[in-house]
Amino acid sequence: MPSGKTTATYRDPHRPVDERVEDLLSRMTLEEKAGQLFHSMLSMNADGTFATDGPFVHAPTPELIEGRALTHFNLIGQYGVRETAQWVNRVQELAASTRLGIPVTLSTDPRHAFTDNPGASFNSGAFSAWPEPLGLAAIGDPALVERFGDTVRREYLAVGFRVALHPQIDLATEPRWSRQSGTFGSSAELTSELVRAYVRGLQGARLGPDSVAAMVKHFPGGGPQKDGEDPHFAHGKEQIYPGGMREYHLQPFKAAVEVGCSQVMPYYGQPIGTDWEEVGFGFNRDVLTGLLRERLGFDGIVCTDWGLLTDAPVLGELFPARAWGAEHLTVAERAAKALDAGSDQFGGEQCPEVIVELVRSGRVTEERVDESVRRLLREKFTLGLFENRYVDPDRAEETVGAGEFTALGEAAQRRSLTVLTNHGLLPLEGRPNLYVRGISEQVAAAYGNVVPDPVDADLAVLRLRTPHEERPGLFESFFHSGSLAFPENELKEILRLLDAVPTLVCVNLERPAVLPEIAAKAAALVADYGASDTALLDVAFGRARAQGRLPFELPRSMAAVEASRPDVPDDTEDPVFPYGHGLNL
Repeated sequence: MPSGKTTATYRDPHRPVDERVEDLLSRMTLEEKAGQLFHSMLSMNADGTFATDGPFVHAPTPELIEGRALTHFNLIGQYGVRETAQWVNRVQELAASTRLGIPVTLSTDPRHAFTDNPGASFNSGAFSAWPEPLGLAAIGDPALVERFGDTVRREYLAVGFRVALHPQIDLATEPRWSRQSGTFGSSAELTSELVRAYVRGLQGARLGPDSVAAMVKHFPGGGPQKDGEDPHFAHGKEQIYPGGMREYHLQPFKAAVEVGCSQVMPYYGQPIGTDWEEVGFGFNRDVLTGLLRERLGFDGIVCTDWGLLTDAPVLGELFPARAWGAEHLTVAERAAKALDAGSDQFGGEQCPEVIVELVRSGRVTEERVDESVRRLLREKFTLGLFENRYVDPDRAEETVGAGEFTALGEAAQRRSLTVLTNHGLLPLEGRPNLYVRGISEQVAAAYGNVVPDPVDADLAVLRLRTPHEERPGLFESFFHSGSLAFPENELKEILRLLDAVPTLVCVNLERPAVLPEIAAKAAALVADYGASDTALLDVAFGRARAQGRLPFELPRSMAAVEASRPDVPDDTEDPVFPYGHGLNL
């Protein structure tokens, strides 16, 4: 606190937010302003202390906060609830000790489902476990999605997360794309309806001290990837629209802007064959200023996806900057181009000295930097971080994974299950002899007599995952891409079981699996999008009701997938199951 009797305007909670923003901005050095333009990554030790090494630690936490003036961070990894809350308080104490005491804004990727990909989301761990967004789309209930968003808000607030790096509102129009499990499927109409509910759940009627700010992604829609490859990687950088459906992919973002989302993240993709400049969307003035700012009227924060400026190691492997279309530019030139395009903040980067030099060289004006800093500070003030930056570890332990939230998530898992076929098998009765594969024998034993050989079984329960092609490198191995068809040897083994005993097959649809042979021979076929073994067996034995409907079609063959247009929803010829298919038991 400054000495003397007067309180600085920016510290006075009774003054209007804009007044507080201007007062703080006027006190900031260029270096302090530059630090605001970076949203970097932090991890922590298991005991809640600052991490000094690890795959995502590129500089010590004190160096980033005290030395480089960063105040926006994404926590990577899963930890105990109490320890996370204690770590958050240590981070905030460190920030409070700096010259201006600007609080840290902490963000996180999704933490409430079953996917575990350090480049996209974490499995639920201590948080309540829900189906993936695809499963929420399969239910199709906006009231449930708003309740889900509110649950996320309450659990995040308890440990100090104030920005959600979600919802992901890309459309699942390219069946091979690896990021579909985080979407609401292929329908722009349903996605638009559900994103409104999701943002309301996170932020409330308007952003305020009890809100978690929503960073919707990936503008202007990351679904139409050439060959379904992902632009985290150079071989997946091209985004194409052969079906002319660009406006279709924009619909959910219009809804998100209308409902008041606080932040938007553009994707890495480089548009090819359009009237937009052929550079990644974080550098793309046509898209960020012309489309997002001017046409859609968005005046919130634009934060780039992670790693657009510098080459950096990821899980021990060196990756080039994802500066697609701008690879030839220097780091400083990339930063200037992104700011010129309309970006406010650089995700996953921590080089504020680049911004300082751009201003001092005259390439970027300080007024342009101030424009972005205003947006970033305004959100901090609106979220009440200057008044309430700390969390209560006891309250955090009571809130995260509370019985109320866990019960809601478990009920949603059951509702999301989608019955694709049922040839008189379901619902199951009594205590049959069960042969199980891909399912916990201990869980199954509560429903039937588990036997080691299908010959001795009355029926089998088989859980499968959508196939994918193995890719080199640890990081890319988390992005399941390529063929959706079961390899020949694996398919033969599956069909052998289906011929031997009536089998309930449950396929986890992180992408639309190609499974015509399995669909033809299974006694019953169910799709899941993140559900426990207990949830599946509760539905199978009639103890809970499956209500899901497919959020995308299931193609008949890889030839049909390859012939489809990546920007057009449900575009494969003669699908095994169409969009919206699902049976009632």
